[in-house]
Amino acid sequence: MGLTHVTVRLKNMTAPNGGYEADFLVDTGATDSLAPGAELRKIGLLPVGKTVYELANGALEEYEYGLAEITFMGEVTAGRIIFGPDDAEPLLGVTALESVGITIDPANRTLKRLPAIPLK
Repeated sequence: MGLTHVTVRLKNMTAPNGGYEADFLVDTGATDSLAPGAELRKIGLLPVGKTVYELANGALEEYEYGLAEITFMGEVTAGRIIFGPDDAEPLLGVTALESVGITIDPANRTLKRLPAIPLK
């Protein structure tokens, strides 16, 4: 089964211009999204907190996170962005996907829009 990537643009909500754009790995096992910390700092994003995350290998790691505008597939949302290691592959977490009504089709590993966003 292949990996699914999508072009994502992150923007500092308090800055009028600029942003960070890259191909993000869609990771439905991740709650929050992650980008290289150096790239987030370049766009003026500041950490607003820290939390402990469980990595895929089971290790626990504390990371800073900030809040950013997240744009992908013609949709805009906002959410937590983890300040990852500077060489980290960017990850798009499930919270961002669900907030705009996009899900991953497990049969062909593509993203698809739900007909409606559930409120129940």
